Amino acid sequence: MVVLAASICTRSGKPLLSRQFRPMPRSRVDGLLASFPKLIPVNSQHTTVETADVRFVYQPFEELYVLLITNKASNIVQDLSTLNLLVRLISSLTPAMSEPAILHHSFDLLCAFDEVVSLGYKENVSLTTVRNILEGESHEEKIQEIIARNKEAEAKEELKRRAKQLEMQRREQQKRAVGGGGFGSSMGSGMAGGYQSAPRFEAPAMPEYRTPSPAPALSKPAFKGSGMKLGKKGKQSELSSLLSGEPEPEPEPEVHAAPEPEPVAVSADVLEKVDQESIHLTIKEQLSVTLLRDGGVKSFELKGDLDLRIAEPSLAKLRLTLAPNDYSELQFKQHPNVAKFSGSEKIIALKDANRSFPVGQGLGVLRWRMSAKDESNVPLSITCWPQPRGDGTSDVAIEYELEATHLTLRNVVISIPIPTDSLPSVTGDADWRAERNAFVWTIDTVDSENPSGSLEFKCDGDADAFFPVSVGFVAAGSLANLEVSQAT
Repeated sequence: MVVLAASICTRSGKPLLSRQFRPMPRSRVDGLLASFPKLIPVNSQHTTVETADVRFVYQPFEELYVLLITNKASNIVQDLSTLNLLVRLISSLTPAMSEPAILHHSFDLLCAFDEVVSLGYKENVSLTTVRNILEGESHEEKIQEIIARNKEAEAKEELKRRAKQLEMQRREQQKRAVGGGGFGSSMGSGMAGGYQSAPRFEAPAMPEYRTPSPAPALSKPAFKGSGMKLGKKGKQSELSSLLSGEPEPEPEPEVHAAPEPEPVAVSADVLEKVDQESIHLTIKEQLSVTLLRDGGVKSFELKGDLDLRIAEPSLAKLRLTLAPNDYSELQFKQHPNVAKFSGSEKIIALKDANRSFPVGQGLGVLRWRMSAKDESNVPLSITCWPQPRGDGTSDVAIEYELEATHLTLRNVVISIPIPTDSLPSVTGDADWRAERNAFVWTIDTVDSENPSGSLEFKCDGDADAFFPVSVGFVAAGSLANLEVSQAT
């Protein structure tokens, strides 16, 4: 097996990313990628095409192609295995399979390609191994980062302590200055009135100003001329606060809202492709659920549609019969040309028996919607249990369990918010990564044979810092258990 290049291109053949593993000029690679889309036969079910010199092994990925350029003597089974691993790596390293996302993560993708293929031959690596190599974590580096953060925290505490001392010294000086000014004013008044008025100063007014409740005569002038000024403290208010003996309230610290985690985006390309027959039915469902932290459902909405594609004109007047399952919680809506359901049987057929379904193109014949408040309808239950340790860190336990055992979940992504730039310490072996403000745990498959799992990690933050938890996945099967039993 010799892989000449691994590339990502658009449907028109525009190269977005290409890694050559054997000496090849760029013009040669550009020419091969430009001619590749023209070689794909119409309605072809194969994922390989050949020219006189090379073989293209490809996989459609949304609006792009992921392909390997190999020589014609390579082992196609190994080529397909290599291509599958590259597609899984691209799905895990990019949030969405689009041109901007590929260009933004191009350096990471090139490094991943180099770990999978070396000099044209596939290395014996798995998805988890490549992810660990790309992370490049160092225990010594983590220790140095922790020491640096501790030093910064100590320096900030020392600055706060020094600032508090300077503020207290400044207040003491102001109190002394105000006390001296009051005594001088009393003496001046006495001297102006003559010696006969001296007895009036046997009870100095200064202690009176230091009582908790200032005299009304003093509080009036303090606010009469200045009025309300936002963001600036006037001298009158400072003097009134000092004379009253009440400590100045400390400013309240600013409360910064915790950053919201980014929505979890997953791709459905990890599901196995189904060969199209003369009658091809596609069931798609989208689920949006919001659960409460202490249990219960805040919102639950399931939307689905059934797409019909007919390849032969002789089958254009068929009738579809749904399996006799419990659809009591579903709200159905048919295509305007499709007859409504009547009776106990649910049959999909055209209103006008003389008309036919379109041939060679898809038609959405049925839609359904489901809203519920019952937590038993949720296909995957998630438990996030943070336990504060008392030193500013918490032990977080995460557990998932498959509730809809008739489904097979793929590419399950659990995203938990963490304080910015925190470094979690994980117990156990799992496929995880730490982003700037989120801990992301990826599970490849959750089904009836592997219905549950758990993970524990230690991280900075209190219990509230690890919510809300976001979950995304794709599944093979229908959550509403809708299926077609017969086509006549």
